Amino acid sequence: MRNRLRFVWFVWLGLLIPGYVLADGWKAGTASVVITPKEPLWQAGYASRTHAADGKLHDLWAKALALEDDAGNRAVLVTTDMLGFPKAMSDRIRERLNGQFRLTKAQIILNSSHTHSGPVLDNALQDIYPLDAGEQGKIDWYSRWLETQIVTLVDQAFQKLEPVSLFAQNGVTRFQVNRRNNKEGALLEQTELKGPNDYAVPVIKILNTSGKLKTVVFGYACHPTVLDLYQWSGDYAGFAQLELEKAHPGLTALFFQGAAGDQNPLPRRTIPLARQYGQELAAAVERVLSEPMRDLTPQLRTAYSEILLPLSAPPSEAELTMTIQENEGYLKRWATRMLAEKKQGKAFIRHYPYPLQVWQLGSQPILSFGGELVIQYTIDCKKRFGPDIFVMGYSNDVMGYIPSTTILQEGGYEGASSQMVYGLPSIWAPEVPTLIYQEINRLAEQVGIPLKSQ
Repeated sequence: MRNRLRFVWFVWLGLLIPGYVLADGWKAGTASVVITPKEPLWQAGYASRTHAADGKLHDLWAKALALEDDAGNRAVLVTTDMLGFPKAMSDRIRERLNGQFRLTKAQIILNSSHTHSGPVLDNALQDIYPLDAGEQGKIDWYSRWLETQIVTLVDQAFQKLEPVSLFAQNGVTRFQVNRRNNKEGALLEQTELKGPNDYAVPVIKILNTSGKLKTVVFGYACHPTVLDLYQWSGDYAGFAQLELEKAHPGLTALFFQGAAGDQNPLPRRTIPLARQYGQELAAAVERVLSEPMRDLTPQLRTAYSEILLPLSAPPSEAELTMTIQENEGYLKRWATRMLAEKKQGKAFIRHYPYPLQVWQLGSQPILSFGGELVIQYTIDCKKRFGPDIFVMGYSNDVMGYIPSTTILQEGGYEGASSQMVYGLPSIWAPEVPTLIYQEINRLAEQVGIPLKSQ
């Protein structure tokens, strides 16, 4: 009787007080759209490819999860089977979402799986691909089309908001291998693998009021580089999503990429291996879904910032000339472009606006980083904020690798030469990891996540 009277009282409040919103618990809505190019385009991720895609293993998808807590606070997570959003595209999408839904950057996460079997986007890794004007025109058209698809997708997700319950927990699976510390060619002779690693499989489960499984959000920290074919696919992450949706008709499964910068699926290079890893990841998610998970109270907090990360001094004219003389392919194209800009008097950027973001879903912290984050950041953040946190890399802007202090000192691909792949003028300055940790601490404090240690 008391509950009925309470309900009637809230109904009267809704009728009598303008703008009063009846809210009780979480609301969530999901939407999906196929984003597979309809004509041949170059694929992103491998500089060794020599022509555009000529088929598909399965479709590429963009998916959106819209959330609203019991106070009416909103947020949206968009996941995509893409290499990564470049800054200009990400900014345009988020500006449109702000204009249409009044969502701030803090309320939007644009995450990419980093599949190397998706299409090239405009203004991304521009020196890798030997594109003529015709190919560039197709890429530009597809990129604008994709932006519109994502904005429409978010609209559809918010239109589908319904009362739900949210649960979270970490699972585990172990097909990722630290590629800096384990040689792919010698893997069969190794009797142990060297780290660092984090094998967590973060999972969010969403049930409707009837207890039906409606949505699963899950992640892993591993490059989707099993495949290097000329066929579109989401790689192992695409197979994992297909596996879960097949097992649960009506389910929407969203995959987000973690701190995969130095993590590879090994062994690799065959379709059966990509399918196997997808099944392993789906099995890890299924195990979490079938065990007790933490119930998340309907409270949503979000925080976002962009900090200026310093770059080291750019190369001299002599260094660029030597790079041109000693290299072919993307290194030569990068140095040629850089040298031409230098002679034109163009100033190279000395800082980059780097996006950082924190969500708190009930008791579940989600830390979101731009770029190709290496696994040490996840390890260190779990020491700072506890082992249950979720970490996303490849979010909002993928501008290059984000190396740890150790990797910056060691150099190599993730610490040095990958900067040229992404078209940046130089490597990160030594203080970059410290600046990132300081800012993620500040954002975590802003949403109420306690710092356990430094």
